[in-house]
Amino acid sequence: MSINLAGKTALVTGGNTGIGQAIALALAQAGADVALTYFSNPDEQTVTAIRALGRKSLALRLDATDSVEVNQVVPELARSLDDHIDILVNNAGHMVGRVPVAEMSDEHWHDVINVNLSSAFYCTRAVLPYMRTGWGRIVNISSLAARNGGGSGAVAYAAAKAGLLGLTRGLARELAPWGITVNAVAPGLILETPFHTTFNTEEGRQAAIATIPLQRGGVPNDVAGAVLFLVSDLAGFITGEVTEINGGAWFK
Repeated sequence: MSINLAGKTALVTGGNTGIGQAIALALAQAGADVALTYFSNPDEQTVTAIRALGRKSLALRLDATDSVEVNQVVPELARSLDDHIDILVNNAGHMVGRVPVAEMSDEHWHDVINVNLSSAFYCTRAVLPYMRTGWGRIVNISSLAARNGGGSGAVAYAAAKAGLLGLTRGLARELAPWGITVNAVAPGLILETPFHTTFNTEEGRQAAIATIPLQRGGVPNDVAGAVLFLVSDLAGFITGEVTEINGGAWFK
């Protein structure tokens, strides 16, 4: 069986780099029209690549922590997708910084919660009016940190990503009558992304790889493949689930 998203439309937040970019391109390669948002990287490379596949695409800057801005930008993106959004991937997120709890300010705590958890709530709420068609897919990008607490100084990040799992399950129950499935993926060490370039060292990456049974770090396409499955008809009876993408570093 193959995955065919022809005629479907998708919105990927934080879709211009790393994992988000890989997801956006995978959805387009499967046949979907794909809009995306970015915050600090306005590069048109992803949109250009999607359009080269014959798909519609638009990228707009969005501060996903600002609910007013989300409510303004999402309708504009929806218009570029013929006024309906079948697939939402809540990928926007950021560690912000590694800060021990004893030194953590209220501002840092709220910044991390807002960019990783509140953003997914705001975007989901804004997209729902464009998804009530009897078929919809929402995928939230969580993290291994939600399972194991993350590395040093990552308490706020781990809490936010764990909150995404609760949001996923609550939404899965509430949106099931509309034919919308809601799932999450929890990536572990994913190389070739700005995250690990910024918040990890080469020594740290190699130490992490040494603990992974598959003996390698992941790449963005490892995550994109799982998301592609979850948004396809192959996963039509799966909702409220978390897919672990970590090479065996953590599993139930």
